[in-house]
Amino acid sequence: MNSETLFYMNITQPNSLTQNLADKSAQHQATLVIFCKRPKLNQGKQRLVKDSNAESALDVAQALLACAIEDANNWQGPVVIAYSDLADRQWAQLLTNKAQVIAQLPQGSSGNLGDRINYVDSQLRAQGHQQLIIIGTDAPTLNNGHFQSIIHVLDNSDIALSHAGDGGVVIMANKAPWPKLTQLPWSTDKLSHALFALCEQQQLTVQYSLPGYDIDYIADLKKLLIDLQSDVRPARQALLQITKQLVLLSEETTHA
Repeated sequence: MNSETLFYMNITQPNSLTQNLADKSAQHQATLVIFCKRPKLNQGKQRLVKDSNAESALDVAQALLACAIEDANNWQGPVVIAYSDLADRQWAQLLTNKAQVIAQLPQGSSGNLGDRINYVDSQLRAQGHQQLIIIGTDAPTLNNGHFQSIIHVLDNSDIALSHAGDGGVVIMANKAPWPKLTQLPWSTDKLSHALFALCEQQQLTVQYSLPGYDIDYIADLKKLLIDLQSDVRPARQALLQITKQLVLLSEETTHA
């Protein structure tokens, strides 16, 4: 077991002080699916590099992933980790002993995030999973309230979405198969509303749940400094300390 894996395991294993993410009776019917990419230097969270450096961006990416694994360890139902690179299967298996791991696409295939979600959705439904709660690794403020809200909405709709402040989504939940998602405006501020409209066009019932935001820019980290102050979850506190250092570095860079 290498130091990278220990980083996640040491701060994310569940304990009596960690916040329980949602009521057990609601969660055990739903499968938490985490779409993730292995953090690497100069890959991922590159928008942060402009105001810091590549090493700091990697630190943030690793800490964000740790928060998602913390959510996985405390989920009271099935958990699936969907990894992006076929070569990272063993890495994904070592993130937590609680999750099933699945590739986002079959070997020899390529596609955008929409294609990947469609593929994972079809594979998990074939295995018998019925209610899927899909998150990424860049929304560390997701908490008990968000998960309870999305599950409640999904009880009454085919699709439930948590709108992100930048126009994307931080949770995509479904109990009916997703329509074909390839042509959606991924990574733009039009995604959330386009996804909502597509579902309606396909005669699926869709509603929004409690909104959130993801981490892309230094401004997002500055907001995070406030929002994580009272969050006692260990991975969130670790992220808070890293965030403080990176924000300080960005301010020094700006005034240099």
